[in-house]
Amino acid sequence: MDDPHCDPAALANTYRSFDLVNRVVSGWQQVYRRDLRPHLRRAGGGTLLDVGCGGGDVARHLARWAARDGLTLRVTAIDADARAIAFARAQPPVPGVTYRQAMSGDLRAAGRQFDFVISNHLLHHLSGPELTALLADTQALCARVAVHGDIERHPLAYAAFRVATAWTFRGSFIHVDGLRSVRRSFTHAELARVAPPGWQARRQFPFRNLLTWEAGRA
Repeated sequence: MDDPHCDPAALANTYRSFDLVNRVVSGWQQVYRRDLRPHLRRAGGGTLLDVGCGGGDVARHLARWAARDGLTLRVTAIDADARAIAFARAQPPVPGVTYRQAMSGDLRAAGRQFDFVISNHLLHHLSGPELTALLADTQALCARVAVHGDIERHPLAYAAFRVATAWTFRGSFIHVDGLRSVRRSFTHAELARVAPPGWQARRQFPFRNLLTWEAGRA
C-alpha cells in the first residue's frame, strides 16, 4: 500500500478495513482509559496529535470515547500520504477531528504543541534516523503524554494474523502488508534497546509494543 501506483480500490478497502483490524488488535481503548483519560479528566479536556493516521479510524474512536465520557478531545490527525488524508476526509465527520497532510517535523517547525501525541503501526515503517527524528519531534510537540503503539514481532503473532486474514479482507492489502509489518516490527527487547532516555518500552496484550513518554518524568 506504500506504492504510489498501487490499486486505488484495494487501497481504499485497506483503509476501510483498518477500523476492524485496529479495534481487534491495537488496544487503543485500553490506552485511552489508562494513559489518556485520567489527564483529560483532571484538565477537563485536551488536544491530541495522531501521527501517520492512515484512514483516521483511531483518531475518530479517541474523540468518540472522550465525548462519551463527557470530555472534549480535539484531535489533529496527520499523514504524509495525500491518499490517506483524502480517504479520512471522506468519512462521516466526527466533532473535534481534523485531518492534515503533514509530517511531525512540519508541525514542530510551526511551533505547534498538543497535550498528547500518538501513532499507530508507524514505528516499524521507520529507519533508525527516522525513528530518532520522530521521537525528538514528539517531545517538542507533546505537553503531557506520548504513546507510540506498534506490533510486537513474535512467531505466534505472525501465525495468528496469517490464519485470521488468509480468507478475509479480499480486495485489500491487509493480509500481505500485515504479514510484512509483523516481520518488520520490533521485539520488545529490541524496542527497549533503541528507546532514548526518558522513553519506556511497554508490552500490551496481544503482541503489542508501546513506546511511551510523559512530560515531567523524562
